[in-house]
Amino acid sequence: MRNYLVIIPAYNEEYSICEVIEEVKAQLGQIDILVVNDGSTDKTSYLAQEAGATVLNLPVNIGYGGALQTGFRFAVKFGYDYVITVDADTQHDPASIKNMIETMDNAGADVVIGSRFLVDCNYKMGLLRRAGVFIFSKIAMAYTGVRFTDPTSGFQILNRKAFTYLSKRDNYPLDYPDVNIIMALHKMKFKIIEAPAKMRHKKTTKSMHSGLKPIIYVIRMFVAIMVVLLKKDK
Repeated sequence: MRNYLVIIPAYNEEYSICEVIEEVKAQLGQIDILVVNDGSTDKTSYLAQEAGATVLNLPVNIGYGGALQTGFRFAVKFGYDYVITVDADTQHDPASIKNMIETMDNAGADVVIGSRFLVDCNYKMGLLRRAGVFIFSKIAMAYTGVRFTDPTSGFQILNRKAFTYLSKRDNYPLDYPDVNIIMALHKMKFKIIEAPAKMRHKKTTKSMHSGLKPIIYVIRMFVAIMVVLLKKDK
């Protein structure tokens, strides 16, 4: 592998973190893996270290976006050229990463988003969640002129220019980095495309989008979109 860093944000994922690390290694060999332990209260940190990953332990839970941005800052500091973001709950299948890398190379993209819907258009998802994906897909296309089928996917590859921009304090949200980030990157002239990526249903029961959270997510995402539209370029 070239100078890649796999970033895995993790909050209380002791039942899946080792499996994710092992799958990444099986697909990519001796690649650097960083687990950003987002204030977990279980054995996530210990198990990730035992599995061979570098672990950054955040003292409190700051949110998915904050954990990712911490990983971006690590990648900037230690000179990585690319980062690959993978969830800690086994949802993202590392077998898709090589295809995503090839897509990035062929297209000359700054960011590649792994889309589950380019692999399985019948992927099961809650009604509110699917409605949100549909709405935000339309918003992303209207703003960028590019068709995005899975704008909420956190399965991504970013080059150094893109993750360096997102590592800056005001350029990344602490909670939900989704269509707002696509729009923000497009606004700054980054090239973002999708690639087919297999995703699996989570083995754990907790989710960022369970209960009333999808409604809260949609509201907050509309606010985040407005912030992108109103924010002056830097």
